[in-house]
Amino acid sequence: MGMSQDNLRGFILALLSSGFIGASFIIKKKGLRRAAAVSGVRAGYGGYAYLLEPLWWLGMVTMIVGEVANFVAYAFAPAIIVTPLGALSIIVSAVLAHFMLKEKLHQLGVLGCVMCISGSVIIVIHAPQESPITSVQEIWAMATQPAFLLYLGSVIVLVVLLILYFAPRCGHTNVLVFTGICSLMGSLSVMSVKALGTALKLTFEGKNQLVYLETWFFMFIVATCVIIQMNYLNKALDTFNTAVVSPIYYVMFTSLTIIASVIMFKDWDGQNTGSIISELCGFIAVLCGTILLNSAKDSDRGSSFRGEHAPLSPTLSTGLFSGNRETLKHDEENELSPDDICLRKQEPY
Repeated sequence: MGMSQDNLRGFILALLSSGFIGASFIIKKKGLRRAAAVSGVRAGYGGYAYLLEPLWWLGMVTMIVGEVANFVAYAFAPAIIVTPLGALSIIVSAVLAHFMLKEKLHQLGVLGCVMCISGSVIIVIHAPQESPITSVQEIWAMATQPAFLLYLGSVIVLVVLLILYFAPRCGHTNVLVFTGICSLMGSLSVMSVKALGTALKLTFEGKNQLVYLETWFFMFIVATCVIIQMNYLNKALDTFNTAVVSPIYYVMFTSLTIIASVIMFKDWDGQNTGSIISELCGFIAVLCGTILLNSAKDSDRGSSFRGEHAPLSPTLSTGLFSGNRETLKHDEENELSPDDICLRKQEPY
């Protein structure tokens, strides 16, 4: 199936986003090491010398560029393309870490990289074509259709139930509670980000969408969802091992985002069964590759430094807001691993 111009732009932006975000963590890590060598105090132990290190700021700028590219990608391509491609940032980080930081990439990690790339190629080849959107009001009509309202209501009920009932009772013993809240809210934030990105795209094309209340409402939803996501993602990372949170969050977030996109934007309408099955197979390959990459890194943790539990986020906004969270976790900054960025993209959303 041929790829439309908008899908191609979104695909290229998603690739660039993965490249910038994957590289940003390597650059920031080198900056953190350099700052620690000069000051003698590592960031994980309360040092702030990295704020004076140009290399660390270069990494931050690189990450922001990647997140902006990810945001714009949602304005051009369906979430079923952009969201799974976030896993490619792991590959960029893993390869750069292998050569620049001398962190060995084992055979299991290589297999994970191959599976992520293969799955991504399959998804892109069989990706659906989006119907042209000429107004944010069209997106509002999609968001208020009965099927999506049912999904929205289900998400709200589940989130409230998880927050008020399950979180106080088993939130600190069951990883699915906090990650479930993050993933459910993340699927809504991605839909809102896509709506907001499309509205801004149309505005820049000369069709001002800022005059519509729907644009500002979507902006409010993005901010609300990201705040809730960040809060419970931090709780999950503070409570459970990153090697556990990372793959579970990525699988749940990506799966729910694709489901929400299929319901709201009807991504699979007009596609034949073969294309849909191929997309699902590609998606499963990406998920398996991501889990393998996490497993490969986890097997090295016993012989590496302790406290490698870096904060993750699969969403655009969450990645932006968590940029300085290095100061909150033991010695993670000096040992940031390739798998520690796999969830940075799937969002803020």
